[in-house]
Amino acid sequence: MAAAAAEALPAARLESVRALSGLFREAQPRETAEESVFQDVLEILTSTSSAIEQSCEDSCGLADLDTCLLLIAECFRCLRNACVECAKNQHVLRNLGLISTSVHLIKLLHGIQIKEELLLTALRCSLQFLGNIAAGNGDSQNSIWKCAFPDLFLTCLTYSDEKIVSYCCMVLFTCLNSERVRELLDPGNLPVALHVLRVYKEQLDSEWSFLIVTEHLLKCPELVKALYAKLSNQERVTLLELMMVKVSEKNPVSSEEINVFVRHADFLADCFQEKCGAVLKLTAAAAREDEEALVTIRLLDVLCEMTSNSSQLEHLQAFPGLLETAVDTLRLTHLAGKQAVNIFTATHAVTGQEEISHPAVGFKSHLIRLIGNLCYKNKENQDKVYDLDGISLILDNCSIDDNNPFVSQWAVFAIRNLTEQNEQNQALIAQMERKGLADSSALQSMGLEIQQRDGKLILQSTRKKPS
Repeated sequence: MAAAAAEALPAARLESVRALSGLFREAQPRETAEESVFQDVLEILTSTSSAIEQSCEDSCGLADLDTCLLLIAECFRCLRNACVECAKNQHVLRNLGLISTSVHLIKLLHGIQIKEELLLTALRCSLQFLGNIAAGNGDSQNSIWKCAFPDLFLTCLTYSDEKIVSYCCMVLFTCLNSERVRELLDPGNLPVALHVLRVYKEQLDSEWSFLIVTEHLLKCPELVKALYAKLSNQERVTLLELMMVKVSEKNPVSSEEINVFVRHADFLADCFQEKCGAVLKLTAAAAREDEEALVTIRLLDVLCEMTSNSSQLEHLQAFPGLLETAVDTLRLTHLAGKQAVNIFTATHAVTGQEEISHPAVGFKSHLIRLIGNLCYKNKENQDKVYDLDGISLILDNCSIDDNNPFVSQWAVFAIRNLTEQNEQNQALIAQMERKGLADSSALQSMGLEIQQRDGKLILQSTRKKPS
């Protein structure tokens, strides 16, 4: 009987739902709507759904499929509009079972193997309805999660239609909380997080996927670690770029957020130490897009930013092997640039030239920046760099280099941090200058000069102290 009713749907029925959709664009009609109105819409969706299911079971096409799809789309537009800033309607629609009806219909429509616009419109409107009924409503979010996770999200996040993917991300973002983010750690659910990241990578204008990663996924270090293991190198670069955005934020952070990023810092420092050698592949011109090397470059960028933040600096200063790895990598890249002409070779054009476009541009600058950060007010690390013969290495990288913009500025910064209240390091640089191993003009450009006092050579600032 329901199937027969669906087949005989009059145009008037579609028009009446259309009228309701228009009416519910205004606040007053939304707030005064009777439950019976929504019961009628539910009946239309149920009978239409039954007609489609029956035709699928009978393996015969539904003659009225276009009308059914038009009606489904209009019903969801009506329900979507009814939920806007109206908790009463959200409550009524949820209690009528419209969330489970919607999820069932989305799965049913997905099974129809056609890509025509009417079907896509019906799917888009259904997801918009779920987004609106969930907005600011914890009970609706719970109901959607129970009915839709993870299957509906896995289905819609991989759809070829960008709007469907975007609306699905909207629903997911609205429903997520810290407890549900942890559910993504389950091997069967992890693909949801993977698909979100891939959506962001492929659709850079997708605001919802960006928010899911930065506001939810990055708040769970265990999930980031599990995700990272499953990602391709290109996808890892994307994840690291999103982490960079989060780390660079200047907003006040809670102690819980600080703890999260300290744990991220541990993981990324481990990754950098494991993969730092990959960057040497870039000495070959043909390997300029080596994906593993690109990951190493991005890892270094994030670590530089993290060590510029006082809440993560102290932790990373004590991280086993990180400073040694940075000095060793600087030495290897510096040596590679001297042994042959490549991206690590220092160059300086007398005349202007086109900007160098290469992923490793600035890599040595950033290594020196990281070393400088790790030595900031840290005597133990200052002494480590001395023992590793890293001071002469940094001084050898303080000239202008087109392949490493701002390298001289970062070298100044690093030398200052290495010599601050450290007589041993000051004396070493003074001796190097006397022996001609350190360029006195370079030291002067750093605001430093060598003086003899009580029979000893000392390095001191040439800047006048304020009176």
